[in-house]
Formats: sequence, structure tokens, C-alpha cells
Amino acid sequence: MLKKSLELLRQEAAESGAGTLQRTLNGFNLIAIGIGVIIGAGLFSLTGLAAANNAGPAVTLSFMVAAVGCAFSALCYAEFAAMVPVAGSAYTYAYATMGELFAWIIGWDLILEYSVGAAAVAISWSQYLVKFLSKYDVYLPPQLVMSPFETAALADGSTVRGLLNVPAMLIVAAITLVVVRGTRGSAWFNALVVTLKVSVVLVFIALGWQYIDPANYQPYIPQNTGVFGEFGWSGILRGAGVVFFVFIGFDIVATMAQETKNPQRNMPIGIIGSLLICTVLFVLFGHVLTGLAHYTEFKDSAAPVAIAIEKTPYAWLASAVILAIIIGYTSVILVDLLGQTRVFFAMAKDGLLPPVFARVHERFHTPLQSGLLLGLFIALFAGFVPIAVVGEMTSIGTLLAFVMVCLGVLIMRKKEPDAPRGFRTPWVPVVPVLGILTCLLMMASLPLDTWIRLAVWLALGLAIYYGYGRKHSKLRQEQLRQPA
Repeated sequence: MLKKSLELLRQEAAESGAGTLQRTLNGFNLIAIGIGVIIGAGLFSLTGLAAANNAGPAVTLSFMVAAVGCAFSALCYAEFAAMVPVAGSAYTYAYATMGELFAWIIGWDLILEYSVGAAAVAISWSQYLVKFLSKYDVYLPPQLVMSPFETAALADGSTVRGLLNVPAMLIVAAITLVVVRGTRGSAWFNALVVTLKVSVVLVFIALGWQYIDPANYQPYIPQNTGVFGEFGWSGILRGAGVVFFVFIGFDIVATMAQETKNPQRNMPIGIIGSLLICTVLFVLFGHVLTGLAHYTEFKDSAAPVAIAIEKTPYAWLASAVILAIIIGYTSVILVDLLGQTRVFFAMAKDGLLPPVFARVHERFHTPLQSGLLLGLFIALFAGFVPIAVVGEMTSIGTLLAFVMVCLGVLIMRKKEPDAPRGFRTPWVPVVPVLGILTCLLMMASLPLDTWIRLAVWLALGLAIYYGYGRKHSKLRQEQLRQPA
């Protein structure tokens, strides 16, 4: 099977000059990038949905289960990111361990993961914007803030169906323009809004804790309805699968390896540091959220924080927090777009996608064409697809990528045991095997229709690979030019 050698990957990592990505990021920037995307839709929107539909107040346990699976995978990501500091993340690692076909599958999967992740956040951003404007008696037409597959009840009792989610599309378009203008500026903007988001979470936890109603925790693990995934322990597991996608922050950190100064040191710091900080915040946040309001009140709402804050006397906090969330959400979309364009760039550079997507803008030093195309795709997705669908699609894509990375560490330890490693995953093979099993378990807990959507997406990707990528693969062409 056609594979990239470690030596070739290290040569690519050492490239510099015109037409290459510039190393401008440090460890602090990487932690901020990780937190920037981790603290997002899963915390401010899907926490409520997972509590209402799957786990009840035990959504805190769902976060813990998801975090354990993430910890195993994060340690494996850290080893690869320090060992092979090039753009592409799991796509690049799969190319070196399992071959071109598997690399294409995981790269195509990552494109789905980041696309629907950004779309989910854009949809939630739109709902929070509607909530914020309504406090000042500004109401947007309901048809223009929902997908065509959603309906809403009006004050007069009538029902209206959505046309498209215009605010979600506009925020994606705006952030796309920020991303294509340069990594340094994107990192500065991201650090600013991350500081704001973390402050909001800490204020919500500190002030909300005083008004927790213990009755809302009874029962802490609601009895299963008889359907797998609807409360009980299976609901905790499915809730973990639903909220798992928020942890793709450290995954996206790995895509920035080729733009990082001293990646052998800074990549593990960014990956593991952002995961640890966010896990603590998630558990505390989920505990306060389900303590302020009964979990059933969050059903079908992508703005649960607004519901919870109404249970406190801090009327001023509601507007302030919602505004901060609206601003903070932009960093999630930004980092998703950053990660996605870097995977696209790596695949195009290998010849698996048209070369136009591997071009780096002379002034901005970013893959401009990739950014604009993917921004358009995500904007359309955010405008026409409901949030519940995109959330589950992101989770299964993330889990599949994590399985591949954990498997890749096992393969590389066997194939290249003496290769230089800036960071070594501890307790191999135990950690990678547990990462694989945990991720597969959460994948199995997701609904059948989510698997069907993933299968359709992968089938489309395979058609493109055999129709274009395989024929234009630079590695394959190089192999054919070599004498027998």
C-alpha cells in the first residue's frame, strides 16, 4: 500500500519561503486555539440538548466519559504532532502509517467534521442573536432564522416554516474573510474572544451556583424510557457521543503544526493543555446549568444558557452573557475554518485534490482558494440544515478520526520504534487501545441515520478519490517514474 515516509514528511515540515505556510504560533497561541473551538456549541447549546434528550442532570457524567476518550486520543495526537509537524493532522498521520487510501478517507472525514462543526456553531450563534435582539424588541422574520426543515409557533398560534438561516450564513461569510487574511491576525482575534468566553463561563458558574435548586437533580440519572440512548446509563453514553464533538479543539491544534514555532515542544502543550482546562470547565458548567433549570426545559433549544439565566435575579447578566456568547462563538467558527482549510491544503499539496487548493496567497500566506470554497460550502450547510443533524454528524466524524490516530500510533511504534519523538504517548499499547475502544463505543451509541449520512459522505469521497485523487497523486506518480 502506498505510504509516505517519515523522511519525506520531515522534508515537507522544513520547507520555507514563498508558497509555504509561515511559523508564527507559540504554545499560548495553540492553547487559545484549542480553547477557542472547544468552548463553543457543545457547551452553550448541545449541553442542554444532551441533558434534555439523553442524560438528564447526568450530562456531567457524559462530559467525563467523552473527556476520558479524548484524553487517550489527545496523547496519541500529541506524539504524532511532535513527530510529524506538518499540516493535515490525522490525514497526514494516516498517510504515513496506513497508506494513501486510508489517508484520503480520514482527510475526507475531517472535512466533514470541521464543516458541520462550524455549521452547528453558526446555527447556535443565530439563535442566540435572535434571543439577544428580542430583549430590545427587535424581531427578525422567523422564516429567515430557520432551516427549511424547521417550524416555529407564532404568538397568534399559527405555525411558520423556515426558508433559510440568514444570520448563520452571514457569520460564516464574515469569519471566512478573517481566516483568509492570515494566521497571525486570526490568532490575535481568537485570543481576544477566548479571554471573553472563559470569563463568561467563570461568571456563569460563580453566580449561578448560588441559585442551584437541588430538586432539579432528582433523579440525577433519569430512568431509561425503554429506548437505548434515552436516559439511564445508555443515555449517558449517547450524551457523551453527542457532546464529544466539542473536544475537536485539540484535533484542530494538530492541523496548525506547520505554522507553529518549535512544534516538538509547543504542540503537546497546546493539545493537552486545552483539553485539561476545558474538561474542568465543562463539568462545572453542566452541573450549574442543570441545577438552575430542570433538564426538560432545555428540550429543542439551542440556547439553554438563556433559559438557565432566567432562573437568577441577574437580569443584566442575561444580555451580557448572551452578547459575550455571540462574540465568542465567532472564534469557534474561525478555528474550525482554520483547521479545515489546512487539511484541504495538505490533500491538494499531495495531488489528491486540484492544485488550486494548494496555492498559498503571496501576501496573506494562507490557502485563499480553499478558504473561500469551504466557507461557501459551510455557509450553505448552516443555512439549510437543522442543528441536531449537524451536531451528530460532527461527533461521528471526530470519533472516526480519533480511532485512526490511536491505531496509527500502534502501527508507527511497531514500524519505526527508534524514530525521533518530541513527545511519547505513555503506556503504549494500553492508551491507544483504550482510545480506540472508547471511541468505537461512543460511535456505536449514535443513531443509525447518523451512520447512514457518514456512509454517504464517505462513498462520495471514494468516488472523487478514484475519479481524480488516485490518478493525480504525486506520491504515486513519483513511484511510477522510478525504474523497476
